[in-house]
Amino acid sequence: MSTPTTFRVALRGNAILTSPRFNKGTGFTLKERKEFGLTSRLPSRVNTLDEQCARAWDQLQSRETPIRKNSFLQSMKEQNWVLYYTLLLRHLRDLIPIIYTPTEADAIANYSHLFRRSEGMYLSFPDMDTMEEDFLEQTKGRDIDLVVCSDAEAILGIGDQGVGGIGIATAKSVIYTLIGGIDPSKALSVTLDVGTNNEDLLNDHLYVGWPEKRVRGEAYDKFIDKFVQLVRKYFPHSLLHFEDFGVTNAERLLELYRDHHSCFNDDIQGTGAVTLAAVMAAIGVTKSKLVDQRFIIYGAGSAGLGITRQLRDGIVTADSISPAEANKKFYLIDKFGLIKQSLGESKIRQDLSDFVRPDDEWDGVPTNDKGEITLLEVVKKIKPTVLIGCSTHAGGFTKEVVQAMADGCDRPIILPLSNPSRLVEVDPKDANEWTGGKALLATGSPFPPAKMPNGKDYVIAECNNALIYPGLGLGAILSKSRTISDEMIIAGARRLASLSPALTDPDNALLPDFGDSPAVNFEVAIAVAEQAISEGSAGVDWKKEEVREKAKEKQWEPIYGEYVYDKDGET
Repeated sequence: MSTPTTFRVALRGNAILTSPRFNKGTGFTLKERKEFGLTSRLPSRVNTLDEQCARAWDQLQSRETPIRKNSFLQSMKEQNWVLYYTLLLRHLRDLIPIIYTPTEADAIANYSHLFRRSEGMYLSFPDMDTMEEDFLEQTKGRDIDLVVCSDAEAILGIGDQGVGGIGIATAKSVIYTLIGGIDPSKALSVTLDVGTNNEDLLNDHLYVGWPEKRVRGEAYDKFIDKFVQLVRKYFPHSLLHFEDFGVTNAERLLELYRDHHSCFNDDIQGTGAVTLAAVMAAIGVTKSKLVDQRFIIYGAGSAGLGITRQLRDGIVTADSISPAEANKKFYLIDKFGLIKQSLGESKIRQDLSDFVRPDDEWDGVPTNDKGEITLLEVVKKIKPTVLIGCSTHAGGFTKEVVQAMADGCDRPIILPLSNPSRLVEVDPKDANEWTGGKALLATGSPFPPAKMPNGKDYVIAECNNALIYPGLGLGAILSKSRTISDEMIIAGARRLASLSPALTDPDNALLPDFGDSPAVNFEVAIAVAEQAISEGSAGVDWKKEEVREKAKEKQWEPIYGEYVYDKDGET
């Protein structure tokens, strides 16, 4: 682990008590209290970290609503990092929904009304001319490994949230630390405030962001580019994580910068990678190949397209066929039905062009009253082996659709991934029942086990990005990779798939339990770093055999070290 046993600290008195990085609260030893001028500032008894966690858990339980629990944990993070992360790790499954989705969405939506203190870097469009000066004010002297940024146009299914996007950037940074072991002092959360088109925010006299319509076009691009170039200039080996950008910018910005810096977009690549891992695990059960699958992607937004491309790249890598051939394995469906040539340019986004189906494939296939080919008709015609939902169309996978799919293959792979659970395309227990227990299932939200015909419980895997993106990021950071290549992501997905419980028991979950996510992501990070070294993009002089030991040394863990006062020490 990277956490040292001894810190040389330059802070004393209230300064150390108000530093979340160094504050121990009642955990300061008697020796430290004397040395740092704390004896009269703390109650007499010294508490262990276990005792502090027990007290914090009791305090948290007294908060009755998720949003109040979220607020309590936010306050704890601002006071004491070690206690905060230790508490989260001990209650991971219970608290992730509080600090991340779904509760964090409520906190972000009410950000201006809940605001107490700043929690990251706020870069606003009107201050573009002084951006470098402002950037350096917060980062000078810091060693930054991770930068998480958002322009908040597409937050957690609730849309444009303006300056509240800082909430998703900080939440993602927390997950990187909690599950990936990245030192929180080396992470930077940024909101890129380019205005908002959310009328509720614009009309709210308490809104704390820039109260103007969202900037578009060349002005937007210049603002984003100035920020990216600052990251590249001052932290060339950092990971730049783009989060919750809108569909018109997410893919475009990733493609613009990914060959020049280590960039990652969780909505596109993280969702795609964890879905690829689930599919790889499922075909391990069915004893088939990626190239043998026929995929329907129901919902062709940024997540759906990201999944499609990641699966396509997985096929190309695993089965050595051309991208053009791999593209033919996919059938994308959006609000206009099947994406086919006759829809025309007005209904087909440019970024979907690789996956447009020729019209002559569909001669004689019935259409609805709008002339669209529906999901059911596509299922009946192509007999898919994999059906993926990222449409937020609740109930879109009807009984007729699911049964038609089961009629066409022995073990249908059905992944209704839309969040939150109320928007899922099919309840997994229904899909399990309608297929007679044949379906291999994973969902985007947690669901209880489904009963198999033999009476056994079928554990529903949660296809949660947090099972892979902290490991992808950690692997890039460890290797100081100049870019995050498709092959690095696929290596991480392959490692995650290899940990699938279903590979030893086909009635078990397709993906590891979320409670095991720290250990799982460590394995993903190893695979990613090894791949970076193999392909020559790494900035470290390591051999592949050294990666595991080096990674262990660099992991941050929430433990109290021993403090020694040193006026030239850390602050």
